Amino acid sequence: MVFAIAAIVVLLFVLWGIISPQNLAETSTSLLNITTEKFGWFYLLATFSFLLFSIFLAFSRYGSIKLGEDDDVPQYSKKSWFAMLFSAGMGIGLVFWGAAEPLSHYIDPPQNASPQTAEAARLAMRYSFFHWGLHAWAIYTVIGLTIAYFTFRKKRSGLISSVFFPLIGEKADGPLGKAIDILAIIATIFGVATSLGLGTLQINGGLHSLTGLSNNFSTQLTIIVIVTILYLASATTGLDKGIKILSNANLSIAVVLLVFVLFVGPTSFIFDVFTTTIGSYLQNLVQMSLTLTPFSQGNWIKSWTLFYWAWWIAWAPFVGMFIARVSRGRTIKEFVLGVLLVPSLFGFLWFAVFGGTALNLELFHNGKIAEAAQTDVTSALFNTLQQLPLGNILSAIATLLIITFFITSADSATFVLGMLSSKGVQNPSTKIKLVWGLLQSSIAAVLLLSGGLQGLQTASIIAAAPFSIILAFMCYSLYLALQEEFMPRKKDDKSPPKAD
Repeated sequence: MVFAIAAIVVLLFVLWGIISPQNLAETSTSLLNITTEKFGWFYLLATFSFLLFSIFLAFSRYGSIKLGEDDDVPQYSKKSWFAMLFSAGMGIGLVFWGAAEPLSHYIDPPQNASPQTAEAARLAMRYSFFHWGLHAWAIYTVIGLTIAYFTFRKKRSGLISSVFFPLIGEKADGPLGKAIDILAIIATIFGVATSLGLGTLQINGGLHSLTGLSNNFSTQLTIIVIVTILYLASATTGLDKGIKILSNANLSIAVVLLVFVLFVGPTSFIFDVFTTTIGSYLQNLVQMSLTLTPFSQGNWIKSWTLFYWAWWIAWAPFVGMFIARVSRGRTIKEFVLGVLLVPSLFGFLWFAVFGGTALNLELFHNGKIAEAAQTDVTSALFNTLQQLPLGNILSAIATLLIITFFITSADSATFVLGMLSSKGVQNPSTKIKLVWGLLQSSIAAVLLLSGGLQGLQTASIIAAAPFSIILAFMCYSLYLALQEEFMPRKKDDKSPPKAD
């Protein structure tokens, strides 16, 4: 039932986008305005609360509890674990926005700063760290931790609905639970489609930079078809082959590109930017977390911060379930610190290298990258790389990285969507994964057709609205279950004691 209803809803959306893309764009824009104007405050409060809750769990008495039996050991090495959660959680978007977001904020800065000034550059880097740092990974942390705990320690099915047992009891296995799983699938497929659309735009931008290939919807549709075939082929190989191998390859290629740009670019400037921005980010973390603009009626927060928080929430079922699937045997403290800190630090370094290099060229070498990025945001990364030694080779590596991230993210998403729509089985059938693979690529295509980049952003914000409420209740349910670990046992309870 879950599979049938969710697939029909997604298919109807695809047909809507094909038959009347203009109407889809107009309706989505109206829903977006309602969501950001009425519930923007909720996105900010909820996301900040997820971060505080994650930190609390790591350093509370619950931190020593294992995600599984007390004698379970992790299935994957830390290197493979980090590679898989990073590839699933950030990949395409990080490459897409690494140079583009700081340049965009430099031209149109927050806090009423003057555009294209040193202050605008500082704010650009700080908000890039903010959007891709602890808050994003806190969202993934709470959902991944909750699912892993209930699946591996409480022996519940690997579904979003199963974690609500402490709150709604047997109803979690009934119609209410199925409704929760359907919402999770819909949020996931729109969140993933957003990333696949961004990846398609960026691949097109890379090929345009390297070969002059036209940057239009026909080319983008061809890219989607080709990459869809590749990731569906990968999806048939299983978790321990396709996804694991590609995730390790992604991380290796990303590190090679990062290190090369770090040392052929303005190295001292990059390290200065990294150090200064981390300090500024930590100093202003609470203020940025709770900032809206009710008195000036500005749109900057809506266009950027609310988009990101909604995007991460829409991605949360997919990334959370995937991280949970590969995290059995780790303690809660190890899970939280690993998921929260390691990818965030890598993301900070990525933005310092690519965003810092772009801003250095713009500020001190008249690079004119920001001006080009205003016209075509996908050009920011490749225009930056082209001004460095071996620019064409770097652009080719970046394009390859985007393709492998695309394949890994889509492959991981089909795996998780298969679990959600197959009663939580840990290894869903190939047929189910193929159906979801085709549908998520179709969603990405119709979003590009109806609104391009704006259409992708709009869809993710709208899809995340109902699931953000579900995510908040998941945290409460996890807390109730963790409290039971330390409750006095009844005399007739013959079960083995839980870990302290």
